[in-house]
Amino acid sequence: METHFANIEQEQAGSSLARERVLEDLKTLVRDSEALLKATAGDVSEKAKEARARLSAALDRARATCTELQEEAFTHAREAAKKADKVIREHPYESIGVAFGLGLLIGVLVARKGRA
Repeated sequence: METHFANIEQEQAGSSLARERVLEDLKTLVRDSEALLKATAGDVSEKAKEARARLSAALDRARATCTELQEEAFTHAREAAKKADKVIREHPYESIGVAFGLGLLIGVLVARKGRA
């Protein structure tokens, strides 16, 4: 069976960068939210409008990042399903053996846990 270690490492690096972007966007969102609360505590002036605009922009960035990450996750899931389908079609008997072995192992573990 063929392995794709290089692809896995690239995907993990991409996921790490994506997580960092989301984290940074969320931090910005929190900072801007705090600024909005402070600005609107006493007066509803130009400061409040500016803080609301910054908060709205941060929310838009966070939404865009989440949408992008969701699309990337769907793409990766589709690619993984295609790879799994290809491997299963190329090695049907080995795939059946692996599935049987995993099913047996899970069955033994569940039965053991039920007795305890």
